[in-house]
Amino acid sequence: MDREVDAGVLRVAYQDHGDPGAMPVVLLHGFPYDIHAYDEVVPRLVARGCRVLVPFLRGFGPTRFLSPQTLRSGQQAALGSDLLAFMDALSISRAVLAGYDWGGRAACVVAALWPDRAIGLVSATGYNIQDIAAASLPLSAKMEHRLWYQYYFHGDRGRAGLERDRAGFCRLLWELWSPSWQFDESTYLRSAQAFENPDFVDVTIHSYRHRFGLVPGDQRLDGIEAQLAAQPIIRVPTIVLHGSDDGVTPVEGSLRHQGFFSGRYERHEIARTGHNLPQEAPIAFADAILALV
Repeated sequence: MDREVDAGVLRVAYQDHGDPGAMPVVLLHGFPYDIHAYDEVVPRLVARGCRVLVPFLRGFGPTRFLSPQTLRSGQQAALGSDLLAFMDALSISRAVLAGYDWGGRAACVVAALWPDRAIGLVSATGYNIQDIAAASLPLSAKMEHRLWYQYYFHGDRGRAGLERDRAGFCRLLWELWSPSWQFDESTYLRSAQAFENPDFVDVTIHSYRHRFGLVPGDQRLDGIEAQLAAQPIIRVPTIVLHGSDDGVTPVEGSLRHQGFFSGRYERHEIARTGHNLPQEAPIAFADAILALV
């Protein structure tokens, strides 16, 4: 069921499935995707007795900022703060948090800083909290090549390119990041509608500039960013999933992340799967969540 709720600085559009009194699971999409990434995950969870909430992130779909004065920030503290405010608005004290890309980052932030709100965590590609202080250090040539789009967004040319052709640009990212996933035109266009949000470009550009320390963040979130700068340990039960064909983050990348987690921890590589893990491998994604419920 499609719904909206005022949460923090946003009016969040979201879907709510299952028994309202059941175990809550919050599914968080990434960039450049939307809630349809979970279309095949949701019914599997509902069939096992879960309440499943799937919000549009800031800058996507019908989700809107409540005030024109609010900085259209895409920083990690904003994503985590949005998730916490969303749970508060719906009076959800604890939930299983699951996500990938930007959504995985939001889930990791809440699990790290407010562990009492997370029953468990499913995070694609591992520990998604950014180390902004180290962002200026060069990576291997192969990894720098994978991040070309982030550097493109650092200049006005990249901003103009995204504004002029959102659908075409994001389609290219889908293709590059999930080389073994043969999605059809209708599948892409269903999600591409979410990129027509009036704040999509502003939030995206801010995200990819802030993570490299090129622009300031929202001052109201400075305290959260300071905590994240310490690279906090995540202590809630966690299952990490990583697609073998991920075109952004090499599958071996999350092998080095175990030290960021304590307590129950599992890591699974999903064969023939790229970056959009829940949409490419919905059974594996749903099974990981159910293992924590």
